[in-house]
Amino acid sequence: MEMWFEFILLLTGAYVLGSIPAAYLCVKWATGADIRKIGTGNVGSSNVAQTTSKPLAVAVGLFDMGKGTLAFFAAYWLGMEVWQQMAAGLVTVAGHNWSVFIRFHGGKGMITTLGVIFAISPLLGLIILLTAYLPAFFKQMALGVFVCFLTLPLWSWFAWDWFASSRLGIEDKATVTIGLFIIALMGAVKRLIGARVTISRDVPIGELLLNRLLFDRDIRDRYAWINRSSSG
Repeated sequence: MEMWFEFILLLTGAYVLGSIPAAYLCVKWATGADIRKIGTGNVGSSNVAQTTSKPLAVAVGLFDMGKGTLAFFAAYWLGMEVWQQMAAGLVTVAGHNWSVFIRFHGGKGMITTLGVIFAISPLLGLIILLTAYLPAFFKQMALGVFVCFLTLPLWSWFAWDWFASSRLGIEDKATVTIGLFIIALMGAVKRLIGARVTISRDVPIGELLLNRLLFDRDIRDRYAWINRSSSG
């Protein structure tokens, strides 16, 4: 009974930790602007880089990554099972995506997910990091992140033995794979949900959903999306 109470407390703390909106707070402090109303509208480090400053974006990214790592290791240090460690990481990502502090708005969860993955296997984390962010040089980071979410459970299941030397003692492949699948599903849901904005009102629903899934925006034109008015 005591262990379950401890686990519930951990999940609550993990959600609150994940909910800390570093991007929102830093942009508000630096410029006075609401990050939800500028750039892509995403409460994450990539939007900070586009709208405010790259050094600030790095700080936000490190903080958001640290949230996932800290939650996972907190469960580990408390002697909890692998599924409980994964649950702590998953709830932290959920908190980042749907923050209680900003009316359940939030980021898309990739950086916080990376924090969880680095806790599981630093080598896998490095591979996912490169896969997600190398396309940024070609203005296609959103597509890179989509590929990462899509392949997360595949890496975990089919390449498990490749990461044996860096898995920090974790041997439960099935539990980790299921956890990463749920995180990937949350990432896809976060992209797909949300009301239409004015600029996309005439986009067919199928094209709209595909744009959101692949490019994390309602329309194909990246420049027009970033520079749309806050009302539309």
